[in-house]
Amino acid sequence: MKGAFTGAASDREGAARRADGGTLFLDEICEMDLDLQTKLLRFVQTGMVQKVGGDRTEKVDVRFICATNKDPWEEVEAGRFREDLYYRLHVIPISLPPLRARDADVIEIAREVLKRLAREEGKEFAGFSSEAEARLLAFHWPGNVRQLQNVLRNVVVLNDGEEVAASMLPDALMKGGAPILAAPAHGGAASAEPLTEDGIRPLWITERETIEAAIEACGGNVPRAAARLEISASTIYRKKMAWQEGKSS
Repeated sequence: MKGAFTGAASDREGAARRADGGTLFLDEICEMDLDLQTKLLRFVQTGMVQKVGGDRTEKVDVRFICATNKDPWEEVEAGRFREDLYYRLHVIPISLPPLRARDADVIEIAREVLKRLAREEGKEFAGFSSEAEARLLAFHWPGNVRQLQNVLRNVVVLNDGEEVAASMLPDALMKGGAPILAAPAHGGAASAEPLTEDGIRPLWITERETIEAAIEACGGNVPRAAARLEISASTIYRKKMAWQEGKSS
């Protein structure tokens, strides 16, 4: 309300009042102070709000959507989040896995982000080279989707062309040695590795031959080969990078 505190020069509707009849989105809910959690619990239970400086309560009807990058129940057990508020809000939980756990989704998301950024920057980028896609799939993405967006904005701003090449990607995605090449045909270099003295072949050699054979059988389509092998495409890309760097895992 006007005059409720220094700087309150006019009446202003709060977020809850403006969301009446719609949705109130509470981001990073697990970062909320415990005292404020108490007030939020009261609001969730009663649907009543009172303006700062006001003398009456008002009824509002809102849908709550909350987001957090923490495990809410772990926060409850640690005493940082009220258990009663947790049960009030935890009605229809939706888990969004991080980018590193979404396999080929990385490429689909990257393509959409690239198109949007290309429009914003007036560039002609329309897709990625196969090597660039392999790098995107193999990267761990500790910064999740925001990191992917920043990487692609860097590429679009600093480069020109219709296709994003691997050489345009930041150093962090290129670390690890040689570019990823097409898998050799079944029976290539991997099968030439020597046996041990007792005739047992190292497991990584057998694994490599199996993966390369699956890729060949799927016409070079790594995601399809991964699905047939019941592993993730990103696992195959990481293993291919390791093989080319002279590692066995």
